[in-house]
Amino acid sequence: MPHSQTTQLGKIVNVMKQRSPTSILDVGVGMGVYGFLARIFVNLEDLFYIDGEHSRYKTMDERSIRIDGIEGFARYLNPVHDFIYNRMMTGNALAILPTIADKSYDMVLAIDILEHFTREDGLTFLAELKRVARKSVLVSTPKEFVEQHIELNHFEDHLSLWSQQDLMDAGFSRQHDNLISWIAEHLVR
Repeated sequence: MPHSQTTQLGKIVNVMKQRSPTSILDVGVGMGVYGFLARIFVNLEDLFYIDGEHSRYKTMDERSIRIDGIEGFARYLNPVHDFIYNRMMTGNALAILPTIADKSYDMVLAIDILEHFTREDGLTFLAELKRVARKSVLVSTPKEFVEQHIELNHFEDHLSLWSQQDLMDAGFSRQHDNLISWIAEHLVR
C-alpha cells in the first residue's frame, strides 16, 4: 500500500496552507493522505456546517475547495476517497492528464509519484502537471533510489531517480528543505 515519508508531511501541508488553493489535483493519491490533509488544514471550515448546537459535514456541493484525484490502481480506492475527493479518476496519469484542460487547478500535487516513471515519461509527466496548474505544482521524490517492485501493482515500481538539479532543470525552482525527499515547487508566472 502506498505511503509517503513522514518527514515531509508538515512541510507539504504548510506549502498547501500558504498557497490557499480553491482547487487541487492530487496525482497518485494512494490512500488519500494529502487530499485528507488538504481538507483539514487548507480550510477546515470547508468541511463542517455549524449552526449553534447543530453541526454536520458539508456535502461536496457545499464545499468551497474542489479536490480531485488521479489514482492508477483502482483497488486502492476506499471510503476515504469518497469523503475527501470531489472526483476520482482512475488509470494511468500519463493518459488522464492530457484530457484535463490547461490551468484547471490552482495547485497540483504529485507526492512520491515521479520515481514511478521512466526519465522520459517523468519529464512528460512534469510538463503535464505544469500545464494543468494555475498557480503552483508541488512535487516530492526520494533523494536516494530504493529498489521497489510490487507484483500486484506495477504502478508502484520505482523506475527513476531525480536530483535537485533535474527538478530545477524541469522548471521546479523553489525547493523546500527535507532530509529524505526532494520537495520542489513550480510557481506559475
